[in-house]
Amino acid sequence: MQESRQTRFAWDLDWNLLRTFMVIVEERGITRAADRLGLKQPTVSNALRRMEERLGRRLIERKPNAFQVTAVGRLLYEECVEVFGTVSRLPILLREVQEEVTGGVAIAMTSHVISPLLDGALAEFHAAHPRATFALSVTTSEQVTKSVLQKQASFGLCLVRERDPRLAYEQIYREFFGFFCGPKHRLFGRGGLTLEDLRGETSVSFQTDQPSDALRPVALLRARAGLDSTIVGISASLEEVRRMIVAGLGIGPLPLHVAQDDVAAGRLWRLPPYDDPPPIDIFLAWNPAANLNRAEAGLLELLRKRIAATPLSQRTYAAG
Repeated sequence: MQESRQTRFAWDLDWNLLRTFMVIVEERGITRAADRLGLKQPTVSNALRRMEERLGRRLIERKPNAFQVTAVGRLLYEECVEVFGTVSRLPILLREVQEEVTGGVAIAMTSHVISPLLDGALAEFHAAHPRATFALSVTTSEQVTKSVLQKQASFGLCLVRERDPRLAYEQIYREFFGFFCGPKHRLFGRGGLTLEDLRGETSVSFQTDQPSDALRPVALLRARAGLDSTIVGISASLEEVRRMIVAGLGIGPLPLHVAQDDVAAGRLWRLPPYDDPPPIDIFLAWNPAANLNRAEAGLLELLRKRIAATPLSQRTYAAG
């Protein structure tokens, strides 16, 4: 009897309800979910109610000015992500059945990833499979993880604060961050500075520059330096953070190896600390549950082989 109910549930369930529930959780509200889906708010509310009635369980606690997903709701959301990712990839998998290695590879990465390993893998793979295509997108590390988890990206390159147990990770390289200012800043060109000289200065930074996020070491260093707690400029893009620093909006963090050319050209000035800069690791992330096409699987395997064959010391940028 139990098996019969489960079978009937699977056949009778409206798959659009799953998608609507997934968007409600991601947008943390009925109104924002309705805007994203292009639906009216009552339609989305009714979909959530039907889903709860079908399951016989409360999925979201709805109170004035409060939104909380229940334990059952969190479990259902994780399953919805899996279902949505698998269904969205069906056209790709079916197209690949009678094709050579001509599939598309979608790589999601955080801003300004500089990796000879990735560059070499792309060059080698393209030479061997010239009909394969590539789509590279730049976004936040959080969105990279979400794209890989939802199987919208073949794999990703990003910062990682906490590893998602559903994904697999390998460190691709390590970089070090330092503080910099632009030519219009009062500290530009000054030598012999200490962290105390930075106290109270305004700053710009990345969205992940938080004690609970991927740039935690930078956030802790910013707090130790006593920078003004108000960040006057923020961006997910390294290029835009650099722009704000050069423009003189405030002190900001950048990878040392990325900023070195600007320092040499007089566009940026390195600030304390000069010793023991915070290390930040960039990871390759992929979804073991994803059914990759041959191009995706081949490039991922090639990149992992290159990582395994290269000692970490050779995948670490200089700290000074």
